[in-house]
Amino acid sequence: MAGEKKTEFDIVLWGATGFTGRLVAEYLARSQDAHGAKWALAGRDRDRLEKVRAELVKLQPACADLPLVLADAKDSASLAALVARTRVVISTVGPYNRYGSELVAACVSAGTAYCDLTGEVQWMRKMIDAHDAHARETGARIVHTCGFDSIPSDLGVLLLQDHMREKHGGHCDHVRYHLTRMRGGFSGGTIASMLDTLDAVKAEPSLRRVLTSAHALDPEPGRGTKEERDQMTVRKSPDTGGWTAPFVMASVNTRVVRRSNALLGFPWGRDFFYAEVSDFGPGPKGLALAAGTTAGLGGFMAATNVSVVRGLLEKHVLPAPGEGPSATARERGCFEVRLLGEGLSPKSGQRVKVEGTVAAQGDPGYAATSRMLAESGLCLAFDTLPKRGGVLTPASAMGMVLVERLRKAGMTFEVHDRAA
Repeated sequence: MAGEKKTEFDIVLWGATGFTGRLVAEYLARSQDAHGAKWALAGRDRDRLEKVRAELVKLQPACADLPLVLADAKDSASLAALVARTRVVISTVGPYNRYGSELVAACVSAGTAYCDLTGEVQWMRKMIDAHDAHARETGARIVHTCGFDSIPSDLGVLLLQDHMREKHGGHCDHVRYHLTRMRGGFSGGTIASMLDTLDAVKAEPSLRRVLTSAHALDPEPGRGTKEERDQMTVRKSPDTGGWTAPFVMASVNTRVVRRSNALLGFPWGRDFFYAEVSDFGPGPKGLALAAGTTAGLGGFMAATNVSVVRGLLEKHVLPAPGEGPSATARERGCFEVRLLGEGLSPKSGQRVKVEGTVAAQGDPGYAATSRMLAESGLCLAFDTLPKRGGVLTPASAMGMVLVERLRKAGMTFEVHDRAA
């Protein structure tokens, strides 16, 4: 079992009354017999927590005795009391820039492990600067981005690199992520975090430099090279022959993967190249889809900068925090990612190419993400992991241990050589 901290609970789920929080709670309830964790629901409203618990009893009768923990995101004393009772906190309360900082600080001070779903690069940078050194002293594992962003990216690259090392004795110096299939959407919480980030940049223009830096999350952040800039136009992939468009989460995922490389001691080289795109396939249809997606993303970003238009979008179009699709729609969702890597094999003296696939059934922003986050929390609570604290990434904190756990939970993680 990871860690030696003796506490009342293995896991406390913070934000259990939100939409994604309820999905994580349902996952933990359904799998209760398998993991046997001592866990609790946490939030600031007892009545809402009791309603969630009542729904969970329908899935797992033992949840009738599930403890409820009350705390407030802005009350440091209540958060300190909460984290002292558990070895792991799973947080679904965003935007994290508004509601997450005090909880992270409490976990760091107590040496309590923590995982969340944030994709807020500027907030993660703030947490690194404020808490990484102290977390290394206390042994607290603070692991951001444990959902669709950025587990397929971070663990997918690790999978390729592990294969490359074991079979060829080297590493991939180039990896490209191609999102080839996705059915579903982004949660209301994700949209709220994106809009909150835009607001933060308006209030503090210097944050734009952080958000546009290719190495914003590195231990020693740097600007990066021109080639590392996120793709912003339609391009034809030299690897797949498909037409590609910008991938909306690339500005988060790429920074997380680069931080993993740095935290692991640069096993993939200091010049490791990584990029992400949405791949729509070859031919006129692929070109039309890529062009439409690129135009749509550009239009959305432009619209959110116009207050009147943004207000209309938030009122009539965008999902609000706490809202999400029906269970049927979530189950019909899916995603598939192809990761194409290449590097020099010391064994053969030749450059070799490898390919990985990461895929899951279930809406990526809801069903798949809740599974990934729940399993990350269970991994931190129960699995034997490297003894390291700090503000970490999924790959640097849990690595292939989490890959195996997610495989058992139904996700696809595959890797093989491809023709040169």
